[in-house]
Amino acid sequence: MRTLRHVHIPAGLALVLALTAAGCGRAEEQGAGAVLPDPVGRWAVESLTTGGRTLHAPETARIDFGEKEAKGNYGCNGFTAGVSFAGTDAVTVTPGASTTMACADMEFETAFAKLLTGRLTIDRGPDRLTLKTADGSTIAMTPAPATPDASLTAVEWTVQSLISGTTVSSLPAGATGSARFTVDADLSVSGTLGCNRFSAQVTRDGDRLTFGPLTTTRMACDGPAGEVEAKLTDLFASGPLTSRIEGRRLTLTAADGKGLIAEAASDAE
Repeated sequence: MRTLRHVHIPAGLALVLALTAAGCGRAEEQGAGAVLPDPVGRWAVESLTTGGRTLHAPETARIDFGEKEAKGNYGCNGFTAGVSFAGTDAVTVTPGASTTMACADMEFETAFAKLLTGRLTIDRGPDRLTLKTADGSTIAMTPAPATPDASLTAVEWTVQSLISGTTVSSLPAGATGSARFTVDADLSVSGTLGCNRFSAQVTRDGDRLTFGPLTTTRMACDGPAGEVEAKLTDLFASGPLTSRIEGRRLTLTAADGKGLIAEAASDAE
C-alpha cells in the first residue's frame, strides 16, 4: 500500500501561494461587480418594447435614478418620481410631477410614462440596464454621462414652451422657433420676441434676472407669433425672474408663476 509523504513547503512559498489564491478570488469578485452596474445614476433610454412592438427613443429620453427619487425626460416632457429599490434586482416607481407639452412623438411619450410606474424588475448587463414590467414590457437603457450645464451667456436660447403656474404649454403652431434671444457677457440681451426684434439690459443677482426696458422694432404682429410676443413682453417686464439651467435647458419664472422654458442648441447644431 502506498503511503502519502508529507512535503514541507518553505514559508515564503506558502505565503506567495496564499496571496495568489486570495488575489484570484478578489479579481473574480471585482470582475463580477464590473459587469453589474449600480442602477443609481444617469441612463439614456434606447427603446421600449410593449404590445409586441419596439419603439425607439428620441435622444433626449433619459432617467436619472437617485436613492429615493428619479427625474428625467420622456423625450419631450420632463418628469419626477419617487423610487424604492429592492436591492439591485427591482425598483418600485411612484410617478410625481411632469410637464404637459404637446410633443412630436406622443406615442413614445405616452408609452414610456405608462411603463415607468409600479414594481419593475431590473436586468443588469455589462453596458446596459433593462427594466421589466409584470407583463414583460421593457425599457432598455445604456449609461449616459452627465450633460454639463450650458452657460447663460454667449448662447442662443430658443423658447420652447410657456409656463403658467403648474401648466407648461408648447408654443402654438406657427410660432415654433420664432422667439430667440442671446445674453452677452455684459448682460445685454438681444433677439426676437416672436415677431419683433428686441434688446434690453439685464441685471443679475444670484439666480435672479431683471430685464430693463425693452427696445423693440414696431412691426404689427398677429396670429400665434403675436400671441407669444405679447406674453414674453409681459414676462420680461414683470420684475425679477428666477433662472435655472439644467443641461441645455433654461427656465425663467416670475413671482406669479408665469415663465418660459428655452433650450440652447447642441454643439452639433
